[in-house]
Amino acid sequence: MLEHLYSKLQEIYPELVEFRRDLHMYPELSHQEVNTPEKIAAYLKNLGVEVRTGVGERGVVGTLKGGKPGKTIALRADFDALPIQEENDLAYKSRIPGVMHACGHDVHTATLLGVAKVLTGVKAEIPGTVVFIHQFGEEATPGGAKLMIEDGCLDGVDVIYGAHVMASEEFGTVKVKEGYNSTAQDDFFIKIHGKGGHGSEPHQTVDPLVTGSQLVVNLQQIVSRRVSPQRSAAVTVGSFISGDATNVIPDTAVIKGTVRTFDEDSRAIIEKAMEQIVKSTCEAAGATVEYEYVKDCPSIWNDPVTAKNVQEKAAVLVGEENLNRIDPMMGSEDFAFYQKEIPGVYFTVGGRNSEIDATYPHHHPRFNVDERAMINIGKMFLSIVME
Repeated sequence: MLEHLYSKLQEIYPELVEFRRDLHMYPELSHQEVNTPEKIAAYLKNLGVEVRTGVGERGVVGTLKGGKPGKTIALRADFDALPIQEENDLAYKSRIPGVMHACGHDVHTATLLGVAKVLTGVKAEIPGTVVFIHQFGEEATPGGAKLMIEDGCLDGVDVIYGAHVMASEEFGTVKVKEGYNSTAQDDFFIKIHGKGGHGSEPHQTVDPLVTGSQLVVNLQQIVSRRVSPQRSAAVTVGSFISGDATNVIPDTAVIKGTVRTFDEDSRAIIEKAMEQIVKSTCEAAGATVEYEYVKDCPSIWNDPVTAKNVQEKAAVLVGEENLNRIDPMMGSEDFAFYQKEIPGVYFTVGGRNSEIDATYPHHHPRFNVDERAMINIGKMFLSIVME
């Protein structure tokens, strides 16, 4: 049966490429997706799949009930793009100025639609029910996953699976790891209020730029001195804005950054330490501060039993030598919200191919992947469904 389904997926591969490239040419930013969900819903409805639109806001959920008893399995793909000006010289490069599919979400969406098409052709043979979750806003905070869950996208679902094409992993490889697979993501926003003045009279001021500089240094000590060296974490300042003249001490300084952790204990330690350090550093300098710590998505944690099952399928599909079981990524993914509700597994599939210059990292203006990764993701999903 699986070989038959793989063959059908290969047959419609040109159609998937066409759909992916259409999405790539007309990308839409997080929480601004209008045409993309309409295209997805129309495709699913044309297959005869039960479709619900506007889930959570802009999400699309398709439901296919099989002819045999079994679990309800959800497969998830995301479809938002990024505020990046594409620099690729491709026939299907983005037609929308300043917006680009620079993370592979167009690949994920086209693949899941292809899986839906293949499965509708063998509906009577499907054990259980398959739910196709097409998610908006993965790149944003708050992300679309949480909103779709609150609107019932997981109602009745027993287990969920997601996949991501990776430009950092060679085409033909699959990565599946039990336990932690990504970090939680939190963000912080700091605005220091000092007292500005002339650069020649610093004693008459409360310099927010110097205070902010000291704060940036102090924050670097959290991971090295508060978090156990046996645990991984990162505190990164990504933006520091203050002043615009050579002889003026500014009134304010604005600092923004992100925190990445795996376990909840380290997450709590860093959150508490940051608040202490921000307040004490500013108070010591005579400045006041506005401080906000925003907890975003948790860590992806793959259910060990389910992950082992997926590993076995991947080994059959790509060979044991092309299966990677180690090293979780330090990036974040709001797929983790689904796993807070039900067991799930998130895996990655290689899309790097130097022969077609698909070597640039995610979120880069020249990002691209080997489109054949859609076949590998699709085969993984089909093997999971038909277990």
